[in-house]
Amino acid sequence: MSMHYLPGPQQLRRMTTDEIRDAFLITGLFQPGAITLRAVDLDRVILGGAVPGAEPLRLEPGPELDTATFLERREVGILNTGGAGTVTVDGETYELARLDLLYAGRGAAEVTFASADASNPARFYLVSYPAHASHPTRLVKADEAQGGDLGTLAQANQRRLSKYVHPDAFPSAQLVMGVTQLKEGSVWNTMPAHTHQRRTEVYLYFGLPQDGVVFHFLGEPGESRSVVVRDGDVVLSPSWSIHSGCGTGAYTFCWAMGGENQAFADMQGVAMADLR
Repeated sequence: MSMHYLPGPQQLRRMTTDEIRDAFLITGLFQPGAITLRAVDLDRVILGGAVPGAEPLRLEPGPELDTATFLERREVGILNTGGAGTVTVDGETYELARLDLLYAGRGAAEVTFASADASNPARFYLVSYPAHASHPTRLVKADEAQGGDLGTLAQANQRRLSKYVHPDAFPSAQLVMGVTQLKEGSVWNTMPAHTHQRRTEVYLYFGLPQDGVVFHFLGEPGESRSVVVRDGDVVLSPSWSIHSGCGTGAYTFCWAMGGENQAFADMQGVAMADLR
């Protein structure tokens, strides 16, 4: 597990393209036959990718956590973005198709990942936050997630927002997690932009067209910057930063949040006239 530290807004104003990418973009999470973890000083979130091949993979804590198990003091949301696979938590096995999600709470001792077909492996995306309470393991199938359609074709932002982990579905300690899928012909997400003063957010972009990219916008509303994002990249959004994107075609992204509360609507809207 490697550590990742973010700059403040004053630093961002003077950063080069490479410095912005190094600070706000996490790449290379999904390595064949391995679990890759990145610990971030953003509400102490840990992000990971698990791509099991012919052999299962076991989630280990690493010396950075100084715990006997990964979930001794944490919770985790596990979203499958690849082929069919299974996640086993303390001896119980859960089958996850693409876009299914498994939540495992604090205290779960053993977590392992496997692919149903090594030639089309599962790609498990992990988002883990510290947890003050323990909650049961829950499997959420893609068609069970609460959701709704947003946007218009005229604004090129028609999209389906699905909420997997949130208080109206089942309790978690602080994790909120979901998926947004843009419809064909739409390229914009989350515009007008907003910030989260009491929470932070991370975006995993996936399902991009071949050779497609997303131009993700970040920074203070009056000091916006952009970063080019490719399939499987994660963007980090501190509480003071906007988070919005425009792609070269339709795409999907997983959003996840942690912080002081779990209220989905706790956001500060930014007027288009205030963006610079």
